Amino acid sequence: MTAELEQFRVELTGFCYRMLGSGFEAEDAVQESLVRAWQAYERYDERRASLRTWLYRIATNVCLDMLRSAQRRALAMDLGPSSDAGATFGAPLPPDRWILPIPDARALPATGSPEEQAVQRETIRLAFVAALQHLPPRQRAVLILRDVLCWSAEEVAGLLDGTVPAVNSALQRARATLRSHAPAPADPPDAARRALLDRYCAAFERHDIETLVSLLHEDATTSMPPFVWWLRGREQIRRAMLAPEASCAGAQLRPVAVNGSPAFWQTRPGPDGRHEPFALVLLEVAGGLVTDTVTYLDLDGRLLSAVALPDR
Repeated sequence: MTAELEQFRVELTGFCYRMLGSGFEAEDAVQESLVRAWQAYERYDERRASLRTWLYRIATNVCLDMLRSAQRRALAMDLGPSSDAGATFGAPLPPDRWILPIPDARALPATGSPEEQAVQRETIRLAFVAALQHLPPRQRAVLILRDVLCWSAEEVAGLLDGTVPAVNSALQRARATLRSHAPAPADPPDAARRALLDRYCAAFERHDIETLVSLLHEDATTSMPPFVWWLRGREQIRRAMLAPEASCAGAQLRPVAVNGSPAFWQTRPGPDGRHEPFALVLLEVAGGLVTDTVTYLDLDGRLLSAVALPDR
């Protein structure tokens, strides 16, 4: 019975992550859902719903419960205006204010067609998950189930104990809200994107600021959770990179699979010369240029425990 439930863990984690905006909370929600399912398994009636549908019903209720008193998670761009390159970072915000990353392996099932897998990757991007957080929790669930997981209106109505007209109305409102917040589509993981990322990493490790900046879109953004500080524009980012206190000379980038996006552990040499990870960097690439960089400072080591440092 445990194996029957466990086969759905990854896809449930992806669903809960889109709902909650935190990989840590998503895994907690799925664990709670599987425990509830295990405890209630003797009462499960396969004539009323498939095991998958039953588990999604439990997971949806767990997420809705968790969201009742929670603040909306966000990226820095949603929390205030852009800063100047010379501005101080200010005080850090607590982890529960931020959209937090998740490894691909924990949220993206390895099944489905290439088109389905592309949709799954696109919808765990940081910017897309941040856009979802603008929706009320129930609308969020309807949109994810209908537009991401492709459930029918009848299936969603049954899961939420609602009606088909109510589901369709919620979906219409959710789509309208999302249109004003959703990011532009990212470039696919093709040869052109790989070449751009190779150039970016090489320039970073040479500490070649001018080449790095040339790979940015003119309106590129950069942020550094847990600080609200963020920058917009190639020139502002260039000024910040050239500041002596911001030097990343000697640092390296090691690729990891996170949020369906280009991602890297940033490492720097420690006292013994060995490289230590200290920040998880996620990039957005569109139109052949880097459009956004989010650098999560791993202040408490939780990210490193979730996103393993790859072998060199």
